[in-house]
Amino acid sequence: MFTVSEADRREAAGREAKTVRLLQGYIWYPKGAEVELGDFLPTQLEPDIHLLWDEVRPPFTFFDDGTLAATQHIFQFTALTRHDNPEGLTPWLAELLQEKLEATPPGVGWQLLEDLREL
Repeated sequence: MFTVSEADRREAAGREAKTVRLLQGYIWYPKGAEVELGDFLPTQLEPDIHLLWDEVRPPFTFFDDGTLAATQHIFQFTALTRHDNPEGLTPWLAELLQEKLEATPPGVGWQLLEDLREL
């Protein structure tokens, strides 16, 4: 994931922009697969977009196709920004992430939704 230096915190505190969640959802792949999401997804994009993913306990028992969630690595995914116009970034970011996720190995799945809320 990413870390924030003290200088970055001071700079961010001086800005008017609020931190906004752009996209949120899940990414998953079979437990037997050797996938490193960092090989396909950057942790930061310009202008000031941060991508976070953390492995979580399955928030559901089955996928729509009947696959047991316990057979998958499941990651909660969030895209954050401090940009002045976050609404304008969402279509571009969704398209970029779609391209990057389509380049992942077979078996990787995802569901990402727009979620324009301040944190």
